[in-house]
Amino acid sequence: MTIQLQMIGTGDAFSNNYYNNNGLLLDGNFSLLIDCGATAPLAMHQLGRSFREVNATLITHIHNDHVGGLEELALELMQDNNRKMQLLLSATLVKPLWDHICKSAHSKEGRADSLEEMFNITALRPGESYTLSPEITLQLILTPHIRGRDSYSLLLNDDIFYSADMTFQPELLIKLVRKHGVRKIFHDCELSGSGQVHTTLRELMSLPDDVRKLIYLMHYSDRKPEFEGMTGDMEFLVQHEIYEL
Repeated sequence: MTIQLQMIGTGDAFSNNYYNNNGLLLDGNFSLLIDCGATAPLAMHQLGRSFREVNATLITHIHNDHVGGLEELALELMQDNNRKMQLLLSATLVKPLWDHICKSAHSKEGRADSLEEMFNITALRPGESYTLSPEITLQLILTPHIRGRDSYSLLLNDDIFYSADMTFQPELLIKLVRKHGVRKIFHDCELSGSGQVHTTLRELMSLPDDVRKLIYLMHYSDRKPEFEGMTGDMEFLVQHEIYEL
């Protein structure tokens, strides 16, 4: 069966129009939520979806637009016979995530004393392939974002690259396409700016044609309409649309 990707949001951390860049990976019998930012609960509601339908949630890095909705997710499931979400993340992110959650009002009210109280945690090792369902395999790739804070992009089914927030890595992208046979790239894109913590549109436009034509743009700002028709072969991912992979 073909797997599908539905972005519940495609915007950057400051987007008001497109919500946080979080996605649902679907294979018919299994669903993986990729990141759960602050806007994820509202985005799921507007789609008519529920966290109760999700089998597992994967976190790429610890920023609020990628983890800010996790507490609401956990609380919603706790009302369902104390069910816990399966939480997938690198072992290096477990403590930073708990430190982040500890700053919230829910934790201060004593609703949880540890991350393990809130989630069933599966710590993943970068570079190792994991089978999530009969149709989905996953591998974490450490990619640079902000110095001193780990961030992990995803290799799905060995031929789809899904970036976390990352600075421009042309050698990695070219290698993934030409040596590993990656056929789709879903990449965060800073439409304008210096590219200090994100890859810019200008940088992506500099890639070779055979790589660039495989790229779909996500994690963009509310200025997206200004850049329509200025992205060459690359297409913008559209919020809520379902893509066959």
